[in-house]
Amino acid sequence: MTRPLLDHVDAYLDAAPRASCTVEEIGAFSVFIGATGGWRYYARPRHGVDVSAVTAADVTAVRARQNELEQPEAFEWVEEIAPQVATACRDAGLTVRAHPLLVHHDPLAVPVPNGVRIRRLDADDAAVPASIATAQVAFAAMDRGAVGGTDQRNLATAAVDPATVDHQRARISAGRTIVVVAEDERGVLASGSHNPVGDATEIVGVATLPDERRRGLGAAVTDTLVADAVRRGIQVILLSAQDDDVARIYERAGFRRIATAMAAEPG
Repeated sequence: MTRPLLDHVDAYLDAAPRASCTVEEIGAFSVFIGATGGWRYYARPRHGVDVSAVTAADVTAVRARQNELEQPEAFEWVEEIAPQVATACRDAGLTVRAHPLLVHHDPLAVPVPNGVRIRRLDADDAAVPASIATAQVAFAAMDRGAVGGTDQRNLATAAVDPATVDHQRARISAGRTIVVVAEDERGVLASGSHNPVGDATEIVGVATLPDERRRGLGAAVTDTLVADAVRRGIQVILLSAQDDDVARIYERAGFRRIATAMAAEPG
């Protein structure tokens, strides 16, 4: 993969969190600090800064500041941009995980399952809390054999922090997050979003209730998110997949792997 595309992706990953958090620069790292009710952020290597000499001591210093600020002790980066960071994180006692990083390449028409509607949410849409809860239920049950349906979604919806809902509504209103859901008469069954900054965006949080999986709902949501980004003139549409199996699903939906998204955290 060409270095200009990787640099473009890395610049986006640096810019995307900045609209919704404060930033501290600690050594070779940018530490993104989320607000109350907002997303929980991480640290990443400073864009455009040489991190070839980063050490476990540098990682430990960032973790100490994250802990002081009651932020997650978490790091994210692109392996091909900053390969040294993985060793530093492991040496600092963190668990490092790798995820396929993909960009959209070929437009494909994805069929919408019968009886399902795919739509984009406005900021004041009553389904915003359910879209958040759907993702919570889905990601809490990553095991492909797990169960969880509309009853669990309803319970999770009632428990969603109002500050989290307000934060999401504000991002939707500002055009920083575009949320798409798949629903039927029972309500939201799958959800996902993309976060445009300039001419790039990342598709995130595509999630389907466990009881509704294998119906093509996630693919339909993803396809609608891609179409929305294209209409906005977005040039680079990226996402990171949980693993190679999930990456292959996205590859069948028109994405291609370009690099490796890395993450590190305790445990």
